[in-house]
Formats: sequence, C-alpha cells, structure tokens
Amino acid sequence: MDETNNSLRRMVYAAMFGALTAIGSLIVIPLQPLPITLQTLFTGLAGVLLGGATGALSQIVYVLLGVIGLPVFAGGKAGLGTLMGPTGGYLIGFIIGAYVIGKLVEARKEPGLVWLGFSLVVGNLVIYALGVAQLSFVAHLSVAKALMVGVVPFIIGDLLKLVATVLISLKLRNIIKR
Repeated sequence: MDETNNSLRRMVYAAMFGALTAIGSLIVIPLQPLPITLQTLFTGLAGVLLGGATGALSQIVYVLLGVIGLPVFAGGKAGLGTLMGPTGGYLIGFIIGAYVIGKLVEARKEPGLVWLGFSLVVGNLVIYALGVAQLSFVAHLSVAKALMVGVVPFIIGDLLKLVATVLISLKLRNIIKR
C-alpha cells in the first residue's frame, strides 16, 4: 500500500509542478527572440524538491500540455511547431535539466545551500546547451550569435531565479517528501 501511495504522490507532484511551470510561462518579460519567464524557477524547484525522475516527469507533463495545444508555452504559445522552433531546445532542456538537478540533489543526503546552487547551475547549463543548439540550428545562427541571443540576456535573471529557487527549496524540502 505504501508503494501505491508513493506512486500517487509522485504523480500528483509531477502534475502540480507541470502546472506551476505552465503558470510560470505566462509571466513574461518580452525580449526577442526568447522571452524571460519563471519557467526555469519551477523547473529547478521540480528537480530539487521532487528528485530526478519525478522532476523530469513534471516537465514532460508541461511540454505535453503545450504540444497538444494548450497555450502553456512562453507568451501563451502552443503546439508542436513551438517545440520544433527556436525555443524548442529550451523546452526539452527543462526535462533533462530537471532530471540532472534532481539526480545531483539526490546524490547528497542533506544537500546544503552550496550544493543546491551548484545543482541548479549545472541544470541551467544543460537547459542553455540544448536551447542554444536548437536556436542556432533553427534560426541559422552561429553558436556564438546564439549564445549572445539565447543566453547572455538571461544570465542575471537566471541567477536571481537560482537564488530564489535555493531559498524556496530550503523552506519546502521538509514539507514535500519525495
């Protein structure tokens, strides 16, 4: 019975963090071609609080909601075209980034502030790498230009979101049980 409760809890948390990421996508600071949103904050929280597998599952839920047509991607966009477009690599990056963050956090029994920060930085680097790769390919940009467009404008905002994620995680990690 405990295994069933644990599986149900994981599904509920995955759905909840998928929905939170969708809400975070609607809070937009419009920049072109990539808007600043709170998606990475919720992706990081999912990885830290839910662990690798469930954190990634939450982002799969989020991406699937958008692919089937719900307007949950940044700026209210939806559809497979968004996933295949310039920002699609970031969306796939959310899944893998949440997994990496979660696995790094799971590697420590009681991860502290520094380890959480490190885990989130590594996860964000994964998101950036996949995002820049697809942005470069789809928009026919050099990697250097894709970095200038798809990473540099977001570094300060992402660092602020990283700090917020660490602080929120430290408050919630004893409440949300994996």
